[in-house]
Amino acid sequence: MPASPSSPSSSSSSRKPLLISAGVALAAVTLGLVSWQATKPDHGANGTDRTARSSVTSAPEAGPATDPAAQLKALARRESGDKLAAGRADAPVVLIEYSDFKCGYCGKFARDTEPALVKKYVEDGTLRIEWRNFPIFGADSEAAAKAAWAAGQQDRFAQFHAAAYAEGAKEKGFVAERLTELAREAGVPDLERFETDMAGEKAAAALAKDQEEGYRIGVTSTPSFLINGQPLAGAQPAAAFEAAIARAKAQAAAK
Repeated sequence: MPASPSSPSSSSSSRKPLLISAGVALAAVTLGLVSWQATKPDHGANGTDRTARSSVTSAPEAGPATDPAAQLKALARRESGDKLAAGRADAPVVLIEYSDFKCGYCGKFARDTEPALVKKYVEDGTLRIEWRNFPIFGADSEAAAKAAWAAGQQDRFAQFHAAAYAEGAKEKGFVAERLTELAREAGVPDLERFETDMAGEKAAAALAKDQEEGYRIGVTSTPSFLINGQPLAGAQPAAAFEAAIARAKAQAAAK
């Protein structure tokens, strides 16, 4: 994984080792869903890309005992102005996606599964998809993550996402010139602003926020998902997502 946004000596919070809260760890076990702990340094059996390198971040603060699934479900931001989200903020189901633009299985999900989920569930108000930048393959991954955020500031995240995940796109790399080319392809209107935003502190802060959230709950491979707080790892078949969305929708309606 890329280095954490803060080095171990930079702050008291970032000196703490990576920990998963007991509640969140319990959720991954008791829900009976796929583990986020991959077993190989390359492609996992469930269609995940993994890196074995650990990171450093602050542990969740101790608090009163709560439903572990509720802790994960509460990660949905539901911000109406979120540039890296699709769907209604009050949708009954929220899918949080932790992904990397250099991840082959993330690209497979983006090309083969996500468009159908958008058409079937986002457009009818059932589903909201919230993207989390979770780069694990080094500098190119981090640069692409910041570029996606910058494209989003001009309401072109979805278009940049599609361009960066197009077949063969990741093989061309994500150096600065290539990222500007992708932004142009995505229809980003102000490329000078895009380049400034991509290199700015706000992009770095947004990336750090997403990374630390993923590290805190134990994400180690991409793509990884939460569907109303229930983990699902890898580029699973569309039927797996449809079943999880249906369950989450039914549970939301019953409350």
